[in-house]
Amino acid sequence: MPVSWPVPAALGLLAVCLAIAWWRGRAKVALLREALDAKSADLEHLQVSFARFAPEEIVELVVARGVSTRGERKEVTVLFADLVGFTALSERIEPDVLVRILNGYFERMSRAITEHRGHVSTFIGDGILALFGALQPNPWQGNDAVYAALDMREELAAYNRELEAEGLPTLSIGIGLHRGGGVAALVGSRDLMQFTVVGRIVNLAARVQDLTRKFQVDILLTRAVKDTLDRRLELRELPATQVRGIAGEVEIFAVEKLGGER
Repeated sequence: MPVSWPVPAALGLLAVCLAIAWWRGRAKVALLREALDAKSADLEHLQVSFARFAPEEIVELVVARGVSTRGERKEVTVLFADLVGFTALSERIEPDVLVRILNGYFERMSRAITEHRGHVSTFIGDGILALFGALQPNPWQGNDAVYAALDMREELAAYNRELEAEGLPTLSIGIGLHRGGGVAALVGSRDLMQFTVVGRIVNLAARVQDLTRKFQVDILLTRAVKDTLDRRLELRELPATQVRGIAGEVEIFAVEKLGGER
């Protein structure tokens, strides 16, 4: 025979059950909030760590969409910089000192590049590959790249004074710049990816950088870059030169200095 509860007792039991359910729900929500806060902290830490290896725009894109290998054709100015005679220098310096010199150099050069809206794509030994206009459209990318190169020249001169004061060998740099179309994308393997530009423009910028040794100058650029620059930059035309892997001669110009105020 079913038990018949008095109405007040039934209501009291229902209230107790609802209270227990409310407290359990509140405890579950608190646990979920705590887990969410922990995940948010992990994500923030990951973003900060990732930002050391990729520009902010790429970090935000990866967080929002995941890793995508979709490429995009863009007009880009490539800056390729390399230290002159550094291989021989590295053979006669203690490893710890060598790494300290190189890291100090990279820090200063990277700062000059990023301050002019450039992106350091990668370090190749003691070389630097930097891109202008690869992340966002930039009609002033040619000027930005050359101004970055000029600041790199100044930063290196200041760094050499510091090295000389410590009795350490000074550094010399060669910088090549070229502008053209290329495919910008995250490229690499499942374990290691980097944002870069793929195309002939990168190879030609590297070849132009090689020519700095031949002509004994520190900054060289191609006609494709020169035609986009403002008139305050003082350039010196050099003989058109054949470079490996490129059909025809390449018109090149040495960057002397920037006349007047920027």
